[in-house]
Amino acid sequence: MPEGPSIVILREEVAAFTGKTVERAEGNSKLDTSRLVGQTVRSFRSWGKHFLIELDDVSLRIHLLLFGSYRINERKESAPRLSLGFANGELNFYGCSVQFIEGPLDEAYDWSADVMSDAWDSRAALKKLRARPRLLACDALLDQTLFSGSGNIIKNEVLFRTRIHPLSLVGELPATKLRALVNEARTYSFDFLQWKREGTLKAHWLAHTKTTCPRCKIPFVKAKSLGRSQRRSFYCERCQKRYGDSDQVAAEQPATDA
Repeated sequence: MPEGPSIVILREEVAAFTGKTVERAEGNSKLDTSRLVGQTVRSFRSWGKHFLIELDDVSLRIHLLLFGSYRINERKESAPRLSLGFANGELNFYGCSVQFIEGPLDEAYDWSADVMSDAWDSRAALKKLRARPRLLACDALLDQTLFSGSGNIIKNEVLFRTRIHPLSLVGELPATKLRALVNEARTYSFDFLQWKREGTLKAHWLAHTKTTCPRCKIPFVKAKSLGRSQRRSFYCERCQKRYGDSDQVAAEQPATDA
């Protein structure tokens, strides 16, 4: 599943179509794509993992889900979920969710929750976290209302870099650790963006998919389905401290899509 920085790159890659008119719209989504023909692209925006196309009287929300992809000025052999044609090229999206958003995007989204946004508000994130003391750290970083754009890579890397065990309870984290969690989620997201542009992202991973802790030189724990989000986690039992007794909380929380 593409994380927020990857959607920012998509937004940058399609910027040349801003101000262009949609001359063709088709695909195998259930949307009435004929509504899009003749509309002008006002802007391309992103909120976390959502790629947004703002048109004259409606916006499109595209979520690439787990295995979605896109092509710019080229096509795959499979049928696109959405294909938009312009006088100077086309955008094609595959294996994704496509929805209309009626009304202004600023009314639909809280930009302050997006870790990649200029409007990101760390104080608001801290306030939300303090209101949910029984939330596990691994789930907090995948909660899009708290850290929009953060995904499993960011989760594993941020927890390792802040030395926080993924099963720590948010309410048991010392104030300095809670602030470090919030700040590192933002910092690492922009590092992710830079490394992704360079094509060196995987070379900078310290924990995600790794087998050995680079600090302690002992095997990482690999958990296939940790917390409510049931996502893979890689962590060190020695240098990532577990705050609070979360065993009962982890067992009680139902699985949800992160």
